[in-house]
Amino acid sequence: MTSRERVHRCLRFEHPDHMPHDLWTIPWADKNRPEVVAELRRRWPSDFCRAPTVYRPSPVRKGEPYEIGEAVDEWGCRFVNIQEGVHGEVKEPIVQDLAEWRSVVRPPFEMLPDNEGAARDLIAWEAEQEDRFMFGDCCPRPWERYQFLRGTENAMMDMMDQSRNVKGLLTTIHEYFLRECEFWASTAVDALTFMDDWGSQSALLIPPSIWREVFKPMYRDYCDIARSHDKAIFMHSDGYIQEVYPDLIEIGVTAINSQLFCMDMAELARIGKGKITFWGEIDRQHVLPSPDPQRGRDAVRKVARHLYDPAGGIIAQFELSPGSNGPTAIAIFEEWDRVEEDARAGRPL
Repeated sequence: MTSRERVHRCLRFEHPDHMPHDLWTIPWADKNRPEVVAELRRRWPSDFCRAPTVYRPSPVRKGEPYEIGEAVDEWGCRFVNIQEGVHGEVKEPIVQDLAEWRSVVRPPFEMLPDNEGAARDLIAWEAEQEDRFMFGDCCPRPWERYQFLRGTENAMMDMMDQSRNVKGLLTTIHEYFLRECEFWASTAVDALTFMDDWGSQSALLIPPSIWREVFKPMYRDYCDIARSHDKAIFMHSDGYIQEVYPDLIEIGVTAINSQLFCMDMAELARIGKGKITFWGEIDRQHVLPSPDPQRGRDAVRKVARHLYDPAGGIIAQFELSPGSNGPTAIAIFEEWDRVEEDARAGRPL
């Protein structure tokens, strides 16, 4: 199978020839673990790729977000970074007074393609050259964008208030992301993506009732756009999000990347196995930093016992991030190979 066919079969529970693989890295890994990254990519090539960028340059973006110092993104948010290879954080949000948000928030519509037809043609050409599963080059994140504009503490309090200004700012953010989704859904990509980190270590960051009232309808819009163009839709969210897994399934998310080891895996299996694809992952907090590769193998077996199905619905994925141990990372993909061998041979997982 081509990678594209393998992923589609996995998402549809149609027995791919083997599990799709997806290794995530950040600049830290490429700088500090280059030999590990090279071996992982050589032995387990990714089944995924991202479409070429067709956006115009941002007139406000400055600096490099993964380098020490300051960087400004396309919305004008200023990030401060103290560790090379890791993304910085917003220290001084640009929306200090919520009543004045209209005077400082400028969604970057100027970056969208000025010739959408030419952009679609380029993406279609790239898709024809590729046999990998292609994501669109956008990733709506309304909650995180609101935090970048307002600061995390302010954002938390705003969600409990729901004033007219809060709703107005969220609507403006959402309208921009809808424009992005509508464009990418009209291209030759296989899937759209969106994200928001919603969990602490043990709970949602806001009450589930507010999440369902405010953000679930936004995510439903992204899913509806994707489905209307026969695209899959993938979501990422860190932390404990078990409470909203049923909601994500309900609105039509195809695959979700989440921190499985923060949650009750048996309950996740009950909620989602056979209904949604588990897009990784293996624990970045304790397993990947371990100097003992057996920790990685044991973690894979735990995921497999709860979530693996030869028909599909699971992707071998993890992120090589600061502190990750090379031999442990390699052992993780090796163990996924053994899981598939055991399943084909009828041996217990």
